[in-house]
Amino acid sequence: MGINSESDLAANLQIGPTSEGMVRLFIQADDIEIPLDFDPEEALEIAEEIRLSAEAAKARAKP
Repeated sequence: MGINSESDLAANLQIGPTSEGMVRLFIQADDIEIPLDFDPEEALEIAEEIRLSAEAAKARAKP
């Protein structure tokens, strides 16, 4: 499955700081739980990638 593959899988995403000073992305789908921890600098890089991807998707959606 790639970035452009559609899926019927539904998942919940929670994002927040941990008590250890990390940023956790917590993904939950059916019986699967995936905690992903990033240091603050990595989290900022990921946030920038998400922002840029959202801008690109928005530009493609315009007629």
